[in-house]
This record gives sequence, structure tokens and C-alpha cells, in this order.
Amino acid sequence: MLKNTLLFISLLVISTLLSTSALAIKTVLYQSEDWVSDGIFTQGIEGPAVAKDGSLYVVNYQQEGTIGRVVGKNQVELLVKLANGSVGNGIRFDSAGNMYVADYVNHNVLRITKNHLSHSNLAQQAVEVYGYQPLMNQPNDIAIMDNGILFASDPNWAKSTGQLWRIGRDAQIMLLEEAMGTTNGIEVSPDNKTLYVNESVQRNIWQYDLAKDGSISNKRLLIHFSDFGLDGMRTDKQGNLYVARYGKGVIAVVSPQGKLLREVTLKGKFPTNVAFGGSDGKTVFVTMQKRGAIDKFTSEFSGRSFNFND
Repeated sequence: MLKNTLLFISLLVISTLLSTSALAIKTVLYQSEDWVSDGIFTQGIEGPAVAKDGSLYVVNYQQEGTIGRVVGKNQVELLVKLANGSVGNGIRFDSAGNMYVADYVNHNVLRITKNHLSHSNLAQQAVEVYGYQPLMNQPNDIAIMDNGILFASDPNWAKSTGQLWRIGRDAQIMLLEEAMGTTNGIEVSPDNKTLYVNESVQRNIWQYDLAKDGSISNKRLLIHFSDFGLDGMRTDKQGNLYVARYGKGVIAVVSPQGKLLREVTLKGKFPTNVAFGGSDGKTVFVTMQKRGAIDKFTSEFSGRSFNFND
């Protein structure tokens, strides 16, 4: 009897210690930390998007006009040096695993097919022009529907104005709206029924009803901020927007109803964009402009496009 009692007590102690250890190592939510150190990317760092294999892709690795692949903490390799003076900005993936890159210098949306992405230091010929529109100021950030229809924000920084474009599955580019503010961050809701577009200088986030063919209607204001700028955006599976607050050094999390839910403080003041990744899609990677670095934190929700286009 005594032997059984001692055994029970020993098992109870071990169970308690294991539970305590598990709690001790539990991931802290919404706490930023370094992922890629300062200066590994240029101050033009942008992009970020995560492929199905978990690799994080970010533009302007070591020099402008490149795309780098981040495979681990401070582990970055060159994917490609873009041709013809092209410089990438926003990156997205489609459901097949093809990469799309906003080339703001040459008014292009570029594409790199999934097969090419399996190689490092690609030949420039692996990058193709998917869509070209000379009337664009500069394609900046891009968003994608589940069916492959793309959208591009198109700011004119000098005039504090902007445009909004749709790039169809046939690669045809159509102007959806002009005479906006400085259009920048852009994203699609998890149900593909809402398009979000922000204006950096005016500090507005607009929402539109989104149809299956990529047409938009019923524009209305989701939220206005009284200070600092707005940059890239992503949604989680709950429909919340994660917004880079340029100059404030936070990611603002905004509900689909336009309520500010929280602000995640970063290790720098100038975030440019965000992307979800990690094994469960809950790791949020943030590109930091002045630092040429990448922060990361953990969200309680996975990204809207986890295992699809982010």
C-alpha cells in the first residue's frame, strides 16, 4: 500500500513539473523580436510573403532590385537580381504557388513560377512580365483573391494622390478608381467579399464590396487614424486587419467592424509590410525600413491565406 502511495505521489509531482514547464515555455503573444538583423536588407525592404514550404520572400536583399529568401533566423539567400532596373515592392502568391511582384520602377507586375522558386540565384530570364500598364504611377502593394485575381495600389507620393487597379486572370489590367489619396496597403477579406485599401498620407482605410469577378462597389470608410502613416496590410482568418503604422512603430490590429483591437510594438518606428507564416500560420513577419531588418511576433490567429498565398 505504501509503495503504491509513493508511486502515485511521484507521478503527481512529475505531472505537475511537466505542466509547469509547458506553461513556462508557452509562446508569448504579440511580443516582437528580431528575426533578421539590421542591415541585411536595404532600407527599401518590403514585400514580405510566405510560400507553402514556409520560406519567407522579401525584396531588396543586400542591394536594390533583388529578392531574398529567408529560410531561418538570420539565414537569407539570394533568389534573383531583377533585370532592366526593376525594383520590387509587394509580393503575393497564388494558390498554385506562383509568385507575383509589384515592380514600381517599370510599371509591371512580375511573375516567377513555382518551378523556378525551388532554385536559388535564379537567372533573370526566370522572371516574366505578367502585366504592364504605363499609366500606373507605380504598382506598390498587391493583393489577391482565392481565384487568382490581383489588385494593385498605385500611389503618387509627390502629389499625395493614388489609383487602384485590377489585374485579371488573363493578365489584363483595369483601372478601378482614380483620384484617391496615396493608396498603399491593400488586402482581401477571408471570404473574398471585401477589398481593403489604405491611404498613407490621409490615414484612411477604405472597404469595398468585392464580387467574384473582382469588381468593387459600395465604398465606405473602415477607420481613420489621427496620426502617423499607413503601409502594408494583411488579414487573419477572423477577418482582422494587421496594419503597418509607419512612423509609429506598431502593427495596428483592426476588426472587420473598424474597431482598433490592439497595437503591437515593434523594434523600430518604420514598418513597411506584414505577412503571416510559421508552422501554424500565426507567426507575423514585419519588414522594417530604416533598419533593413525583419521583426516577428506571434498572433493568436493564423493568416487568412496561410497555406494558400502567404
